[in-house]
Amino acid sequence: MFSRLCLAIAFSPRFEALLAEAAFLTKLFNAHLTVLHVGEEKQENVDAISQTLIHKTLNSSQFRIICEAGSPSKVILSVCKREKIDLLIAGALQKENIFKYYLGTIGRTILRKARCSVLMLTNPSADGMSLTNIVTLAEDSPFVEEAIAISCTLAQASHAKWIHIVRELKMFGLTLSALEQSTEKEYDNQRHHLLQEEIDKVESILNRVPHSNVKVNIKVISGKSGFELTRFARKKNADLLIVGAPNRRIYFFDRFFRHDLEYVFADMPCNLLIVQVKKDEN
Repeated sequence: MFSRLCLAIAFSPRFEALLAEAAFLTKLFNAHLTVLHVGEEKQENVDAISQTLIHKTLNSSQFRIICEAGSPSKVILSVCKREKIDLLIAGALQKENIFKYYLGTIGRTILRKARCSVLMLTNPSADGMSLTNIVTLAEDSPFVEEAIAISCTLAQASHAKWIHIVRELKMFGLTLSALEQSTEKEYDNQRHHLLQEEIDKVESILNRVPHSNVKVNIKVISGKSGFELTRFARKKNADLLIVGAPNRRIYFFDRFFRHDLEYVFADMPCNLLIVQVKKDEN
């Protein structure tokens, strides 16, 4: 799924934990890791990164270290393009309230402009990725099947207890409002039919994705999907929220109304993975 990873890193208190998470994913996907530090190259920093990765059982052929000065978002996006990165890994920012995380200007710029998948880590672990509950949005993305496949792979690798696959029921309230004059039985039958249609769509994808030994819960929601998705992820104590990247086309109303994912960016409930599978460039 991912053969070229890039970790954008700063020398912060979470330095070793971010490297541990990147090492875990490098081994999981049998990938090559580029560690990018935006700033002046200092040998002691390069040595610290190298020693930490080797301690995490990576060998020197599995990673390289790049230091480049410049605007963080511009450097990160440039390196990802130049190195043909499949997955960019970075730390999310923390608000004063320790339980709330968000994406600042740099993070939002990267998520909007990156041409690869992006993993934002709110609380990286020095022991590598440990997942109990994964929430995956099966909605409004050309990469929805890849998002579900990656969630299954991560669940199997980390022995997660559950994958919660969320599907939005569009126009749910409007459709049911049109049935107000129906009998109670007709209303209940139509409601059940609408819910089952959405569940069937998810199950048709699952039939094409290996997911043995993984417990899957399909949840149908209505309302503003970004807001409801964030609330559901928090309710389930999710460790990771996986969302397919939206279509890149920008419509006129997008300039005035927030995209559903903006609710997630503003108040991240947990680690966030935006899936965008690159086309074969060969």
